[in-house]
Amino acid sequence: MSVALTHFPPNRTDALHRLARFVPHAARDYAARRNYDLGPGAHQHVSTLSPYLRTRLVTEEEVLAAVLGRHAASSAEKFVQEVFWRTYWKGWLELRPGVWADYQTQVRRAVDDLQTQGGLRQRWEAACAGDTGIACFDAWARELAQTGYLHNHARMWFASIWVFTLDLPWVLGADFFLRHLLDGDPASNTLGWRWVAGLQTRGKTYAARPDNIAKYTDGRFDPTGQLAREAPALSPAGPDPEPRALPTGQTPPDPGLRTGFILHTDDLSPAFILDRGIAPVATLPVDAASTQSPLHPAPHRAAFHHAALQDVTTRWAERLGDVAPVAGDAQAVADWAAGAGIDQIVMAHAPVGPNADLLARMADHPDMPPVTAVRRDFDSRAWPHATKGFFPFKKHIPDLLAAAGL
Repeated sequence: MSVALTHFPPNRTDALHRLARFVPHAARDYAARRNYDLGPGAHQHVSTLSPYLRTRLVTEEEVLAAVLGRHAASSAEKFVQEVFWRTYWKGWLELRPGVWADYQTQVRRAVDDLQTQGGLRQRWEAACAGDTGIACFDAWARELAQTGYLHNHARMWFASIWVFTLDLPWVLGADFFLRHLLDGDPASNTLGWRWVAGLQTRGKTYAARPDNIAKYTDGRFDPTGQLAREAPALSPAGPDPEPRALPTGQTPPDPGLRTGFILHTDDLSPAFILDRGIAPVATLPVDAASTQSPLHPAPHRAAFHHAALQDVTTRWAERLGDVAPVAGDAQAVADWAAGAGIDQIVMAHAPVGPNADLLARMADHPDMPPVTAVRRDFDSRAWPHATKGFFPFKKHIPDLLAAAGL
């Protein structure tokens, strides 16, 4: 088993154990110590639940319920907001899917540039290998490659150094993260890198400072004299698109039809669909993550996703019908549906990203039966508020918690 999967066993049982260990520390300790990056194996001041939330082996509502069952909302405010940051990023990108499409186009162009610009390729390879001579950056690159995880503060420092000190394209850095992070989320990752570079909040960048790094790594690193002194915002190609209206839900699935269920890696908690009277005769596990980059993802990423899918299909075996091998393209889905005699396909809504891209290709496939994607109420309530920055969104958190019964 890889180091990454040893650190993060890809199953719900480990996620729940991790949540139980963290809950007592989700208030005062988290607020005081969450910014400290103490190195691999020492991230005890944060939850490290992100790979499980990313795939929804545990849901945001479950995590919030556990924390707020122990702490007052005011005491756990910092952690509650951190959970909602993930929701906010997803909603922001859901309302502006063109930003994801534009990012993918830029990544392909940047990868092409690596083939023709020797200096760029050399700097990129050194950064990816952790061979830049900047000790903190190199340690984070190696930790990411080995464990599939980085502390959130380290991600910000890393991205800032990548863009402003190493003078590398931000999209290649975002791609490096997305290919290695077990919790690599198209929304959080893309928009977080845009924010560091001054593209998300126009003109506002994040500058990695040596004194900040020294303080919050407890003196493990001090890159004085090695980092760029200025962090000028990158020039945007144009204005961000105006937020669209959140697409309305589709016609509910017909429980009387021969139903196939698609279980994808954006949502591995299927009860909210199966408990609606849906009884699939067959289930197809889907992971389209390999299509999110022109470069190969780290092996531990696919291994985590596939093992997590196996965990879910094992636990829910009695309600999933015949379970097929993992698929990743529209033709494989069409072949599966035809072979199983499927009249309709039901799946959890996939937010903007590779699985949503696959859903779009499925809709265009001539042999595909009707597909219904069911969106969670939690998302439907929160995403429409992601029209501007996080701070306007944050004002809605008390109401969103109340609507979820928390």
